[in-house]
Amino acid sequence: MSEVSLRRSVLELSVSTINCLLFFWIIKINALTKVDETKVGVKGLIDSGIRTIPPFFVHPPETLADLKRGAEPGSVQEIPTVDLAGVEDFRAGVVEKVRLAASTVGFFQVVNHGIPEELLRRTLAAVKAFHEQPAEERARVYRRDIGKGVSYISNVDLFQSKAASWRDTIQIRMGPTVVDSSEIPEVCRKEVMEWDKEVVRVARVLYALLSEGLGLGAERLTEMGLVEGRVMVGHYYPFCPQPDLTVGLNSHADPGALTVLLQDHIGGLQVETKQGWIHVRPQPNALVINIGDFLQIISNETYKSAHHRVLANYSNEPRVSVAVFLNPSDRVRLFGPLPELTSTEKPALYRNFTFDEFMKRFFTKELDGKSLTNFFRQ
Repeated sequence: MSEVSLRRSVLELSVSTINCLLFFWIIKINALTKVDETKVGVKGLIDSGIRTIPPFFVHPPETLADLKRGAEPGSVQEIPTVDLAGVEDFRAGVVEKVRLAASTVGFFQVVNHGIPEELLRRTLAAVKAFHEQPAEERARVYRRDIGKGVSYISNVDLFQSKAASWRDTIQIRMGPTVVDSSEIPEVCRKEVMEWDKEVVRVARVLYALLSEGLGLGAERLTEMGLVEGRVMVGHYYPFCPQPDLTVGLNSHADPGALTVLLQDHIGGLQVETKQGWIHVRPQPNALVINIGDFLQIISNETYKSAHHRVLANYSNEPRVSVAVFLNPSDRVRLFGPLPELTSTEKPALYRNFTFDEFMKRFFTKELDGKSLTNFFRQ
């Protein structure tokens, strides 16, 4: 075969391959659109009685293989737990525990945080009640934008990801512009408002400890408005008939400053450490706290964000969790590593940016494996 003929054959093969990929991509988008337009989410699929998951929920072999990768034998199998009961009398010790957790694993659980046990139960029950309403009730707030402050969706990155994840979510904007309470579904309205107040209180305590752990004044992080920007999400992970073929939530690092998570007893949350993936085992009445990319950046990498994921739910009982993402309230102010944390010995590792630019970058990609830190690194 002549060189010209060879080049023509390669070109024809390339065009054929592109056309084939385009054909399957169109089929996938049509299938996703059809499911999205039903406005019933993954819960609706389960309620329909399916025994196998639709093909667009099946993840690539490399993702599925990684799900089996646990922590190395003999390594630490638990994330740290911080007892806030001694936050005043033994403050230096509590600060050190928080600093150590935030600078290594990026995840820790807190107990004795002061939120009544009864409210913990009611908040999870209210989010579960929303997701288990009749489909037509959930569909009232099914939308892919949070313009009105409330949005019920299945997979925020449904049309960008390689494969969909087995969960539904209600998102509620709590600040800086607070959603009109009448927009919040009545079935969970009271609990959402109560939960937000308690999270704000706990977040102020945590930011003070984290700030002191950086060697700064207790108010340094709260003065930056890092409590004011808040989005609450209520995740619902129904039983999955083929949990080995999909995930509940793709591996990712949270983009914001801090995340406060309340999870039920089912389990499935995992965090990636240097030793491998470890389970974040549910503790009664505990909150799970994790460092986001934004806090890693402004701390000039003293604190570390961590990749985490949720396995598909094999339990007959749905898994429910409530996360509040804490972000800056000012989206046009320039942020970067805090000047107090940079020096000639340790210069700023990241460039300055606005939080608006930061979040736009986050939503340009699928969720899987997404981290913003490399993009803003100098």
